[in-house]
Amino acid sequence: MRYFIAFMLFFTGLVSHSQVQKGTITDQFGNVIENAYIINTNSESHAHTNYLGMFSIDKTTIGDRLKISALGYKKLNYMVVNGENNIRLEDDIFRLNEIVIQQKLSAMNVISKIDLETTPVNSSQEILRKVPGLFIGQHAGGGKAEQIFLRGFDIDHGTDIAISVDGMPVNMVSHAHGQGYADLHFVIPETVEKIDFGKGAYYADKGDFATAGYVAFQTKEKLDKSSISIEAGQFNTLRTVGLFNLLDKQKKQSAYIATEYILTDGPFDSPQNFNRVNLLGKYSAILDDNSKFSIAASRFSSKWDASGQIPQRLVDNGTISRFGAVDDTEGGNTSRTNINASFKKPIDENTFLKSNAFYSKYEFELYSNFTFFLEDPINGDQIKQKENRSIYGMNAELNKKVKNNNWDVLFQLGVGYRADATVDTELSHTLNRTTVLERIKLGDIDETNGFSYLNTEFRFGKLMINPALRVDYFKFNYQDKLATSYKTQSETEVKLSPKLNFIYSQNNNLQFFVKSGFGFHSNDARVVVQNNGKQVLPRAIGADVGTIWKPFPNLIVNSALWYLYLEQEFVYVGDAGIIEPSGKTKRMGVDLGLRYQLNDYLYFDADANYTYSRSIDEPSGQNYIPLAPDFTSTGGLSFQKWNGFSGGLRYRYLKSRPANEDNSIVAKGYVIADLNLNYTYDKVIFGLSIENLLNTRWNETQFATESRLQNETASIKEIHFTPGTPFFMKAKVTYIF
Repeated sequence: MRYFIAFMLFFTGLVSHSQVQKGTITDQFGNVIENAYIINTNSESHAHTNYLGMFSIDKTTIGDRLKISALGYKKLNYMVVNGENNIRLEDDIFRLNEIVIQQKLSAMNVISKIDLETTPVNSSQEILRKVPGLFIGQHAGGGKAEQIFLRGFDIDHGTDIAISVDGMPVNMVSHAHGQGYADLHFVIPETVEKIDFGKGAYYADKGDFATAGYVAFQTKEKLDKSSISIEAGQFNTLRTVGLFNLLDKQKKQSAYIATEYILTDGPFDSPQNFNRVNLLGKYSAILDDNSKFSIAASRFSSKWDASGQIPQRLVDNGTISRFGAVDDTEGGNTSRTNINASFKKPIDENTFLKSNAFYSKYEFELYSNFTFFLEDPINGDQIKQKENRSIYGMNAELNKKVKNNNWDVLFQLGVGYRADATVDTELSHTLNRTTVLERIKLGDIDETNGFSYLNTEFRFGKLMINPALRVDYFKFNYQDKLATSYKTQSETEVKLSPKLNFIYSQNNNLQFFVKSGFGFHSNDARVVVQNNGKQVLPRAIGADVGTIWKPFPNLIVNSALWYLYLEQEFVYVGDAGIIEPSGKTKRMGVDLGLRYQLNDYLYFDADANYTYSRSIDEPSGQNYIPLAPDFTSTGGLSFQKWNGFSGGLRYRYLKSRPANEDNSIVAKGYVIADLNLNYTYDKVIFGLSIENLLNTRWNETQFATESRLQNETASIKEIHFTPGTPFFMKAKVTYIF
């Protein structure tokens, strides 16, 4: 009898233990595969891998069959074994029919994965274009951060979109040029592994600037192979890239160095003399307890001359060409040095911790002239904006899953902080870059943001309910060095941001969602202290209703109706050193996206975005939001791995839009087509790319600006623009080893 009891106790313990199986999924090079889909063919229970490539699947015993699939990998049937299940998947042709629509808030990220796989990027500008509905424009010689448009926002250089790389923020608070300034040029595009994005203010782990949305880039942990490439094109353009795998044969360690060097004069009559150098080194290790540690260091430096924005009247009367200049002494230089360490630790099969700490040293100097001789008819209106900044910060998040027969709960508890310290943030009136005529603003800024959030996901079968709460604390210090006496002006503010989202997954091919949340973006510290803390953190309130649908195995359709309200704020105009009130606004729109795979090699994608944007406090007809796009569309046809060939034809369309509040001045729209073609022969890749294939005359950035030329007696307000690149051909050769 005692043997029977002992056997039953052993059997019961074995069954209870074996009902949950865990493992890790990697590729053939040892890279972890996130969001791989695992289903038990016997019990039909399923799971996904987490950040560490780990999974835990219930109702599963030793000997059960698991069917495993992941985007860009061969499907695998795997028999569960005793102990750890370390599973490797082989690379394969990308297949859309293998995509499983996941029951999570960021399920739309599958779109960026598709786009990154089928149309790789080769410039930091193109990286941002991977976000559906996001448009960018360059208007200062290639070295300045791009102007960004998304969801009816002229976001300027990042005021209403939060951008990060490996958990390190890119946006600059209280920047010399503009609030939220996000210069992404320190990213080498060939090192980007993943693009995570979300539209709206619905994500608890995203705080400052995440009103229209966020974009989070993740760089590669390791390189599969080393490579060197050289690219040359028109306008004295040269680009070289080196990717060097330093620990090729190590299983639990990896290290690589990536470099990039760019030269170009651009199509302008006054050469840009642009040059940029990037250097990245990254080391990663998997520890004995399956924790993962990585540390990355990077350095970026850039210098350029710029023709600046030119008035339409000078082009119309033939004084200058579209690529001419009024003040060709514009331009600047900038640099950024980053150190970022991250640590991910599994505590058990349902719990893990992820964290990172970072430091950045940033320098910026920009010379601009928007109004020419409006303010100073003798010397002109050139300005200098300069700053020297240090950024410190950390993020930590604990993830915990609790499983039950009828429901599951995911808890994410996060904490972190960010501290910015600038010395001699400056706005000055200058002449030819060499002479300071007047210091308009000069001071030191210290700004701290501490935050915490609790994100919960309750899963009841097909329904997921996602309530969340975020709290942010800000402290602003400003020391005005032009004041007659020493004084540090200081303000503090606390902001609560609740979120509530619903995800209903009918099956793996159909999902409905309702998203809602409060967000904010901070104002410049100089605004905060001057206005005694009024509208420090103007609130955004938004909602989305939509679907992600696979009506056919090779077709994904995503759609959303959305609304966003932004309350009153005071805006610091860095170009003038003044504060302007900006009233309440509302935006509503429709997003539609298609991804279709015609066969194993050919892919089609298209996105269309319509937005209705208006100021709330202004009368009808005077309530247009300047430069807010109301319709955009992007798309293309691409092919991969067809007899050694790959490439694609793409378009982007931006409709004409109001340039001022009464729509009396219009910023012209455009349609641009780009082409790229690559051929792989053994270890060599030959590439050809053409920007603006049809040689369209287009304006990349446009503003309604009041200016006066030296020979004019009165000022004129009209479109001032930076011309878009004409037909631009580049050739590239890459050697892989």
